Amino acid sequence: LDSFLTDEAYSYVELNGESPAGIAFADSATKIFESLPVMRKFSERYSLQGLEGRSKLLNVLVDCFTEFIGGKKPERAPTIAIVDLDDLPTIKEFELFKEYFESNGYPAIICSPSELEFKNERLSCNGTPIDIVYKRLLVNEYLPIMEAQPDLLNAYRAGTVCMVNSFRGKLVHKKAIFAVLTNERYKYLFNAEELSAIDKHIPWTRKFVAEKTENKGESIDLVEWTRSNSHKLVLKPNDDYGGNGIYIGWNSTETEWDDAIAIALKDGDYLVQERVKTAKETFPMFIDDEGNWEMTEQLVDLDPLLFMGKVGAAFTRLSSTELANVSSGGGMVPTFIISDK
Repeated sequence: LDSFLTDEAYSYVELNGESPAGIAFADSATKIFESLPVMRKFSERYSLQGLEGRSKLLNVLVDCFTEFIGGKKPERAPTIAIVDLDDLPTIKEFELFKEYFESNGYPAIICSPSELEFKNERLSCNGTPIDIVYKRLLVNEYLPIMEAQPDLLNAYRAGTVCMVNSFRGKLVHKKAIFAVLTNERYKYLFNAEELSAIDKHIPWTRKFVAEKTENKGESIDLVEWTRSNSHKLVLKPNDDYGGNGIYIGWNSTETEWDDAIAIALKDGDYLVQERVKTAKETFPMFIDDEGNWEMTEQLVDLDPLLFMGKVGAAFTRLSSTELANVSSGGGMVPTFIISDK
């Protein structure tokens, strides 16, 4: 969950439900921070509780596999394949996962779709049979190569490999899910308690098309209303990551916002979302390679991680800009729960 926690509100702006990244990185960062002299000194006065996610992810993979084979205990430890495209910066995280899985008795391999072979009702990678696919491969990145590299899809269709998360995870990963939650047309889908939670935590969101809709009970022409309210709106692609294609209205000139509207309408798969209260805190930051530092205000993006639908860990992203994506220049740090001793 991509969220912002402030004194006044707790708002979720996206659900990265297809294949969440950062779990192993966050665990490693937590261990590094816990070993720092400044953290040890800090812990003399405060109780620190770090968060951990790799064990929970492994439990999810094994539980899903147990369900996949009919609920019986596996006769042997299943082999886990971490599948994604070649030459991605996330390879370091895959290596951390592989090391963790194997240290807990589960054989693990890292492979790309091009290395997979589906033969005799068995998916394998360079001759190693696969039981569980830990799918880090995004559907929108698989689609262009699916016809040339169909073995992953064929094994999934045949029901001979346990894939986590499955291709169906794309349905809730699409940012348009928030346009369903906050649209008056779909209120009948939710009970009073759910509608109250949506109202408190989910920003008003609409698929960006030329239509009439409502905002706070007022009928509006969506395109013209968006044009006139740049100070509180953001335009974002329905399915992308890393801050790609996002236009922030309150940081745009009138001309830039008009251009963004034209691009979004031409693309045909954009959302418009209302601004939420964001958290900002001051952190010590290195400013050069000589060890010089200064206190710098950063956007604080809290990311709880869900395992079987329940929060089990989290990490936090910091950014000097309105975009807290690591791939667009933001940094990821561990998250601790702190209390007085």
